[in-house]
Amino acid sequence: MAQLTDDCFAFGGALMPIEAAVALIAERVPVVAGIETVPLRDADGRIAAEDVRAGIDLPPFDNSAVDGYAVRHADLAAGAETILPVGGRVAAGHAADRVPARAAAIRIFTGAPMPPGFDTVFMQEDVRPDGDGVGLPPGLKPGANRRFAGEDVARGEIAIAAGRRLGPADLGVAAAIGRGSLAVRRRLRVAVFSTGDELTEPEMPLAPGAIHDSNRVMLAALLRRLGAEVRDLGILRDDRALLAGRIAAVAGEHDLVVTSGGVSTGEEDHVGAALDSIGRTVFWRLAIKPGRPVAMGLVGGVPLVGLPGNPVAAYVTLLFVVRPLLARLAGESYAPPLGLPVRAAFRYGKKAGRREFVRVTLRREPDGSVVAVKFPREGAGLLSSLTGSDGLAELADETTRVEEGDEVTFHPHSLLW
Repeated sequence: MAQLTDDCFAFGGALMPIEAAVALIAERVPVVAGIETVPLRDADGRIAAEDVRAGIDLPPFDNSAVDGYAVRHADLAAGAETILPVGGRVAAGHAADRVPARAAAIRIFTGAPMPPGFDTVFMQEDVRPDGDGVGLPPGLKPGANRRFAGEDVARGEIAIAAGRRLGPADLGVAAAIGRGSLAVRRRLRVAVFSTGDELTEPEMPLAPGAIHDSNRVMLAALLRRLGAEVRDLGILRDDRALLAGRIAAVAGEHDLVVTSGGVSTGEEDHVGAALDSIGRTVFWRLAIKPGRPVAMGLVGGVPLVGLPGNPVAAYVTLLFVVRPLLARLAGESYAPPLGLPVRAAFRYGKKAGRREFVRVTLRREPDGSVVAVKFPREGAGLLSSLTGSDGLAELADETTRVEEGDEVTFHPHSLLW
């Protein structure tokens, strides 16, 4: 199991901005995921471990982009209709059966190779039948409706860059250039558990003062969507020695340990103290709402992230703090989500010096514009604010007030996973 050094995580600082944490992760955290080769069918969602160069041109030959008639542009009359005999036929997967030496058109179909010397294709709906020939209208430019060899990807070019998270289109490109398998990073092994005496498994009856554990299920699902191999370690009680022993026992078997709950300053918040007893705390608080109490540290060289217990805070901090750490550990090229500019249909006040994420739903106005409507209730414990919203409105650190009509950055939930 690859491990990190203490120095690589020496971030420091009392209240760290998100960008600072992400920049330091990118700068100082090494890739730990190994490399394996998998068939294309198993590569979706994996991280490309190396540049994939095209061994052939894509497309491999000049071909027709439409059903129609191929011609030599030099055979066309300028400014008037040209009537040419049809001197052959070529379909996809076949070469032209014959190539006329004199001026002629060749019936051609989409994807069929361009006959030698023929450089332009008329769409079939634009021509006029004329006995054994076709009437071709004036004005078509040379090379129209012709796909050139290598215009998609040229031989030797990088078709898929190392570090890219592979999607269906990437697999299509790989198949098109003749690759049946790809070298990818192995999946990160992430251990997940919740802490708290009040927590009960979802299927169990609730004792007085107890609640069902929702964070572990939600966080594990998010981590799987982000490509991790997740091990569910269940619920750990509020016991410092128990927490320390369990974390220490599993750290060496995983690339990352993620907990939720127990990272604030209460007398029953024991994750931070447990971490200090078996490893080293790197930072404890971030300038983010919801989710300021986020603990990050090292246990035997393995990073641990302690997320807040409130479910919305755990959701936000996993996507904006743990996500870049996952990417770095897995060798993925990471860029913070850009978000989409929308107009606020709400008023909101906030403190300067911290990033805030407000749950919003999009609404189309009568004039066709789209605005963001704030979820009607506050609270980092409201799971319904996630299921009842379209995404998060990101408010910049320096912002102190949002008025109706102000531009905000919108992150759809679906684009954060």
